[in-house]
Amino acid sequence: MGLMFTQADFLASLPLMAISVLALIVMVLEGTIKKGENIVFGVSLAGLAITAGIVGSISGLHVVGFQGMLLGGGYAAIFNMLFVIVCASTILFSKSYLEKEGINYGEYYALLLFATAGMMMMASALDLIMVFLGIELMSVCLYVLAGFFRKRIKSNESALKYFLLGSFATGFLLYGIALIYGATETTNFSVIVQRIPQLQQPVLFWIGVSLLVIGFSFKVAAVPFHMWVPDVYEGAPTPVSGFMSTGAKAAAFSALLLFFSQAITVNLPRLIEVFAILSAASMIVGNIFALAQKNIKRMLAYSSIAHAGYILSGVTASNTLGQIGVIYYLVAYSFMNLGAFGVLSILEKDEDKNLTFDDYLGLWHRKPVLASLMALFMFSLAGIPPFAGFFGKYYVFAAAVSSGFTWLAVIGVLASLVSVYYYLHLVVVMFFNDPDKKEEIEVPITGIIALLISAIIIVVIGLFPSTILQFTRSLF
Repeated sequence: MGLMFTQADFLASLPLMAISVLALIVMVLEGTIKKGENIVFGVSLAGLAITAGIVGSISGLHVVGFQGMLLGGGYAAIFNMLFVIVCASTILFSKSYLEKEGINYGEYYALLLFATAGMMMMASALDLIMVFLGIELMSVCLYVLAGFFRKRIKSNESALKYFLLGSFATGFLLYGIALIYGATETTNFSVIVQRIPQLQQPVLFWIGVSLLVIGFSFKVAAVPFHMWVPDVYEGAPTPVSGFMSTGAKAAAFSALLLFFSQAITVNLPRLIEVFAILSAASMIVGNIFALAQKNIKRMLAYSSIAHAGYILSGVTASNTLGQIGVIYYLVAYSFMNLGAFGVLSILEKDEDKNLTFDDYLGLWHRKPVLASLMALFMFSLAGIPPFAGFFGKYYVFAAAVSSGFTWLAVIGVLASLVSVYYYLHLVVVMFFNDPDKKEEIEVPITGIIALLISAIIIVVIGLFPSTILQFTRSLF
């Protein structure tokens, strides 16, 4: 019987097709229009707006296409909308940054769009093959973006480190998929779960799952697979660092949450203990090393590791509250961290200047709006109410307690208290110190728009967390 392209296939793949066509159009425009960076910028934003409309139009659906390989609407829709907004915000931050740094090339936008397509594929995947394709599409683009400062040694070094370590992680992931297929004779999530109790080769399966956990742990930057994060974030262009720390992390967690969902963790209770250890280690190591950083990009990099630990505590809970908490946390974290990197990209000068705590002395006196927005992002990252970061931590820790992992929630709370020091240290530096220099800082309108989008989302979902929770409850 021949294969037919059904309505479910069309609906499930529609957002992916939209973002892929947009990326191809941008790539063609860049190659045919001389000095067409502004046109590419406008087309990218307009295309993302159309893609967001498509995602929103099918968000209420729950369709499965391509014989159980791709999910459309529902769970996929909330992540696809997140990726589209994160990509659009990154593009808004990037325009003035690229011009300022002298690297305003149109292929930058095409790479961002293709990376977003990979993220959307991961969030929609119901099959390990689709997960692998999504990870590779996203990762190859990020390898190039990390080294977009072509003439800077630090940027080239960060891209090379990311590529080499990412290649090893991909090897683990692919070999794990092969072993799981060898043990279960399938790569489909639901069929794998059904066949776990009747496995003929449980050792082979366990080795495959272990390799899969290693691959995912690298992508989410969990300890001990976190070594690449500080150097890559520091060397990459600042908007790219923000994009990697938010969109790429959310994409990896979206695939991880789908595969290691409640059904599989019930059948494999040992996995819960592994995730608990990864969570605790990430929270402790990330926050301790963040304390010693003087460079804000490196501080945010180690902070990103700690936040991976917080999110993993929700995965460890392996219950509905934990899954809802993870999704809420990923939405909140994406915008508060993207906003922080956005402020850095606006204030950064040539050759990595204006990136240390000392460079932010008295910022309130020079740029009160930027200082206020940065303070808001720091308060939310620290988990101070009523911002979204507080409720994100509350939900994942409450889920851990309800599953019997009270010790993990205690570690999370203590680690959060440690993080308050370095987050509020930046606020103190900005508001309670006199400026030691008087330099003109140009604030682009595109950057302010992106910052306001992030700030509004953080405040709204912090004051009204039910806006996210009500939708996510229907997904599980």
